[in-house]
Amino acid sequence: MADWGPVVIAVMLFVLLTPGLLFQIPGHGRLVEFGNMETSGASILVHSVIYFGLITIFLIAIGVHINTDAD
Repeated sequence: MADWGPVVIAVMLFVLLTPGLLFQIPGHGRLVEFGNMETSGASILVHSVIYFGLITIFLIAIGVHINTDAD
């Protein structure tokens, strides 16, 4: 039996929080920019803090588990 919850949550959050893909905080000219496909050091730091907070909430506080049974 394998627990795929942490893997699925981590991959989904990584894709959704990639700076510049869907949104970027802070943007180059505004606070939030959508779909600009650019990034900066500040946005990498902000997105990393948001990622860490959400992954902590989902995996430790809520305890998301997706179990697979090979039987």
